[in-house]
Amino acid sequence: MSASIEPPVDDVPVVPKNIRWVMLGILLAMLLSMLDGLIVGTAMPTIVKDIGGLDHISWVVTSYTLTTACSTPVWGKLGDLFNRKHMFLGSIVIFMIGSVLSGQASSMGELIAFRALQGIGAGGLMAGAFALIGVLLPPRERGKYQGMVAIVQAVGSIGGPLVGGFITSNLGWRWAFYVNIPLGLICLVWCGLLLKLPAARRTGKVVIDWLGITLMTSMISIVVLAATWAGSTYAWGSWQILTLAAAAVILLAAFIASQRRAADPLLPPRIFTGHRNFPIAGVLLTVSGIAMFGGTLYLPLYQQTVQGASASNSGLLLAPMMAGTVVASMIAGKTMAKTGKYKIFPVAGAALLAIGMGLLSTMGVDTSRFITSAYMVLVGLGIGFTIQMANTIAQNSVELRDMGAASASTSLFRTLGGSVGVAVFGSLFTRAVQGHGGSTQAAKDTYLHAAAHGTQQIFLVGAVCAAVAFVVALFIQEVALRSGPGKKPAPTTEKPAGAATS
Repeated sequence: MSASIEPPVDDVPVVPKNIRWVMLGILLAMLLSMLDGLIVGTAMPTIVKDIGGLDHISWVVTSYTLTTACSTPVWGKLGDLFNRKHMFLGSIVIFMIGSVLSGQASSMGELIAFRALQGIGAGGLMAGAFALIGVLLPPRERGKYQGMVAIVQAVGSIGGPLVGGFITSNLGWRWAFYVNIPLGLICLVWCGLLLKLPAARRTGKVVIDWLGITLMTSMISIVVLAATWAGSTYAWGSWQILTLAAAAVILLAAFIASQRRAADPLLPPRIFTGHRNFPIAGVLLTVSGIAMFGGTLYLPLYQQTVQGASASNSGLLLAPMMAGTVVASMIAGKTMAKTGKYKIFPVAGAALLAIGMGLLSTMGVDTSRFITSAYMVLVGLGIGFTIQMANTIAQNSVELRDMGAASASTSLFRTLGGSVGVAVFGSLFTRAVQGHGGSTQAAKDTYLHAAAHGTQQIFLVGAVCAAVAFVVALFIQEVALRSGPGKKPAPTTEKPAGAATS
């Protein structure tokens, strides 16, 4: 018999009085994971000069992304099965160990291996953070704190490259990893002292879904590798990529079949079938991931290449988009907390995202930075109205016992969306600029036009994806938000979110 560990409603306390302090500790851990990738990206040229390995430089990022994506659903399920707090603190420790080892790496092979270990810890940080927020805050109350989450994401996106550049220039690239240690220790002590969770009642024997874990990690690995290699190492239509795609489909089918038969599945089918809002939220998060990853990578590239912006301030180039994200998240959160209404926000968010990315697709070599910034604000507003609200909708659609698996799934949607999106965008951009190099003025002008054309294609595809998300968002059912951590939504004409059984 599988373990059932959902805390009874009577055992779940009201929102703690020190919730803002608790949230700060959780979000600091989330920031730790976000900053790391951006800081390391800035330090990579210096790392290559020191230890070599230019041919394998992409694997420093790929190994981290791969293990993060693979470990996220596993961490989420372990949190549901065992103690969420202990799992969260354990992921911080693993992340810190990986950071220390990465800072001591003497070859590119060692750095890639230690970055993979870091990624395992990062998967637990992200999955644990969102699950803890879901457990500590009922959906109706969560809107009050969405601004905090958005600010952390903005600080991570803007501050990462700036901090990375400062550390690399003044302390050396190894401190790009060592800086995680004091931050990690603060997170450990902070959350260890302040984070209090209700004791879960476990009945029966705990059954770990090893088959599901194997199939899921294999499928995610193949998807991430295909997304990384497609359009760069191998052509999209090559036998290598087509073989990987076929293998991913077969593994996905096998994983779904295994979850239906498992005693305690890694990703319980009930979280996807219990209410239509959950898969809809998954679509919105996937599109948001495409927009965020594509925007943060290719907008600075366009601004530096075509508009002549300084590379040293690449993080600040994203400030208009991040400002829009923070403002939208705060408006949506406060309105949701006050009225309990939320459907309008993902609908409006997807619309703004489509309009903003559509406008970005019109940029050329003569587009001013002011116009670009205005378009970026629209994209930021769209992301802010969509991404945080989609997380809340997803968590409101499942029972408390599945909060870890549901939160891990939403993080996975966003990560995979971003990985595939960046691969497609990279292929489009490379195809546009390929063969347009040169040192003459005419060749330079041709290259600038080619780079602008590649950017146009990228954001046109993003606009189409956002338009699809807008249509999907129209089908969201506005189920009453839970007003307490252990309470289910009020009954509706359709089956409530928590009514499904496995």
